[in-house]
Amino acid sequence: MSRRLVLVGNVIADLVIEIPALPERGGDVIGSRAELTVGGGLNTLVAARRLGARAVFAGPHGTGPYGELVRAALAGEGIQTLLPVRVDGDTGFTVALVDGGGERTFVTSFGVEARLAEPEVAAVAAAIGPGDLVQLSGYALALPAGGPPLARLAAGLPADVTLCFDPAPLVADIPPAVLDPVLARVDWLSANAREARLMTGHAEPAAAAAALRGRLSPAAGALVRDGGDGCWLALPGSEPRHVPGFPVRAVDTNGAGDAHVGAFLARLGQGDTPLDAARAANAAAAIAVTRTGPATAPTSAELAEFLGRAAT
Repeated sequence: MSRRLVLVGNVIADLVIEIPALPERGGDVIGSRAELTVGGGLNTLVAARRLGARAVFAGPHGTGPYGELVRAALAGEGIQTLLPVRVDGDTGFTVALVDGGGERTFVTSFGVEARLAEPEVAAVAAAIGPGDLVQLSGYALALPAGGPPLARLAAGLPADVTLCFDPAPLVADIPPAVLDPVLARVDWLSANAREARLMTGHAEPAAAAAALRGRLSPAAGALVRDGGDGCWLALPGSEPRHVPGFPVRAVDTNGAGDAHVGAFLARLGQGDTPLDAARAANAAAAIAVTRTGPATAPTSAELAEFLGRAAT
């Protein structure tokens, strides 16, 4: 039976604007398309849910149009919300600029998720059970109010809970006192190449993967996602291994890393080896970038068909 994925982080609104290229500082650019959707941790939850995992959102969600949008998106994918609605404000939002090459740039304005309360952290801790997969985002750790209690929650998770940490683009803003206890507890760290470079100083993904694994506990593993080139998998006691990606024409990379993380955890929770789970995650991310929108991860049938074609 697939294990449950509990996301401890943020699900927020995304205002996605397609542009030909980023303007110069002080300049302007006309967008070709705009869409208000839901992003953040939703992409990870959807990726896991569509591959058959049970998924739970264990983060704050507010009162207002963005909070309503988030709850509707979660419900539409069969994803449970753990915490009650916050009445002291709305959910936050991100402006995602997608350029002509499919690359994305973010500007985020947080809402109630920036004011995570201790009773909410206690409720999340009480709801996490044996065998759960817990996904923690660096966005949540970077917030002054939520970072310290979430770090304590992560450090105190029992050994029969698998903790995965995605550093996210704001990893350089996480204080060491918050980040270090999380790194000491994680079972898996999954970072993109930029985040891995910020954490290790290594621009080469293989070297960054090895350095990241060296910062973790002896039994933990690290992945460095390298876009279309796939990922590097660093397991205890061995050199990082390159897991090749799948050549596709990317039209929108928004949410690709989240799709990778969600697929990796879902397949781990279904009994895959880390190597097989990483290959499936590469395929899920490849499918996601060929589709416009934030939550574009494949279903189990779509993933199986894609992997079957790739093997022939």
